[in-house]
Amino acid sequence: MDKQISLSFKPKEITKRLLSILTKRGQDVLVSRYGLGPKSAKLTLDSIGKKYGITRERVRQIENHSLLAIRKSKIYKDLEPAFIELKEKILDFGGIVSESELLKHLSKDLSVQNYFYFLLVIGDEFKREKAGEEFKHHWHVDQKLSEKIKAALRKLYSKLSDDELMVESDLINSFLEEVKDLNEKYKNEEVIKRWLSISHKIGKNPLGEWGRASSSNVNAKGMRDYAFLVIRKHGSPIHFKEVAKAITLYFNKKAHVATTHNELIKDPRFVLVGRGLYALSEWGYISGVVKDVIKKILEKEGPLMKDKIIEKVLKERYVKENTILVNLQNPKYFKKDKENRYHNV
Repeated sequence: MDKQISLSFKPKEITKRLLSILTKRGQDVLVSRYGLGPKSAKLTLDSIGKKYGITRERVRQIENHSLLAIRKSKIYKDLEPAFIELKEKILDFGGIVSESELLKHLSKDLSVQNYFYFLLVIGDEFKREKAGEEFKHHWHVDQKLSEKIKAALRKLYSKLSDDELMVESDLINSFLEEVKDLNEKYKNEEVIKRWLSISHKIGKNPLGEWGRASSSNVNAKGMRDYAFLVIRKHGSPIHFKEVAKAITLYFNKKAHVATTHNELIKDPRFVLVGRGLYALSEWGYISGVVKDVIKKILEKEGPLMKDKIIEKVLKERYVKENTILVNLQNPKYFKKDKENRYHNV
């Protein structure tokens, strides 16, 4: 998603021509508000007002009047091909795109991004939607397309359960189901990922899995969450030392082995299934030490022969058979009947 948008014009030159029709104060207000000077910092209405000894509301009036004057000018009309070109590039990019994503692809230089942002504000074809609970700041050049994409994102979110994670390809296919009637030119992976990035409610974790942004599986906030994602990705029991290494690798977080082990012990999402080996409880592993596993198996299955107990325990724990036999010999917890079947005491 690092593809740069290539344009035939230079935004600084276009901006300079547009500003040239304004009074000196009008130019200064827009340069200050949009960071179009030597420094890329954008000034507030208050700070500009203090400079001129006027109210922030008066600064806003000057800003709005200046923008309107530019849009009505002959120079703006003469520069229409540049705005058309920018619109076509945005359509190629998906027609609706998050502000940060769009500016990043227009230029990696922050000061140049400011010039592009100014052109987007000036251009009649470009519409900005402010960030809210559902979506990030975004721009679009087609109202109907924008409404369709946002409706599809809402449906996609509603279909996700709270802690569900999907691989990217599955999420993209699910999204395509919601936009079957769209122009085929938009139905490509890069465009869809840009659309997904507009949503505040759908997010991607560092392992490339998608889900509800509110879930700890997407926005992991601590060692236990990182460990959960690592073990889930591994797909089978893994030693806590390897969990610590993977956390450092995937999340760029320093994970001390002892700390990782302590966090795994405390969290019911994890089950110790062997010497230092942890699995996820959601995989169906029985919690507790070997004795507890035997007790729960007998509670569920009823009296069992020794070999059957060993077989079932070995599906739950990575231990030696002798460890199971030693536990079975404990008369405080287990007894053997005349048919050599074991019961709970």
